[in-house]
Amino acid sequence: MSLRWIRESPARWDAGKARIVGGADVGIFDTRYRTMAEGKLVPGEWWRVEDGDEVVGYGWLDVVWGDAEILLAAAPGARGHGVGAYILERLDDEARAQGLGYLYNMVRPTHPQANRTTLWLEKHGFQAEQDGRLVRDVGRPSRRNA
Repeated sequence: MSLRWIRESPARWDAGKARIVGGADVGIFDTRYRTMAEGKLVPGEWWRVEDGDEVVGYGWLDVVWGDAEILLAAAPGARGHGVGAYILERLDDEARAQGLGYLYNMVRPTHPQANRTTLWLEKHGFQAEQDGRLVRDVGRPSRRNA
């Protein structure tokens, strides 16, 4: 794989997002992504990941009080090939460049693989907080090899 990280500015809903984000299993993302109109502006900062001519994933972050809420999505055929870890590390780079303190994510209770996703994030340096967020210091190395 030869992955490329491409900033989308402004980010708009398109066929790739509809396929990967909108087409994700019910319960993973906000339901608005299932019905969003093509061309509509999307909130937050978005990047797409391409492998050759194919879009294989997306990462996005929203800055809240100096921290970055992150979301990421890999195409079904790209899962298990390091695309998610690639997205996570690029989001960390983006947050560090903005001087942010933490990355955080909340795995929805409706996520069909909530436990597996939580464990994956913990493997990549995130720690569970009492409020349900999974938090990692920006710039903290992943524990992939732990």
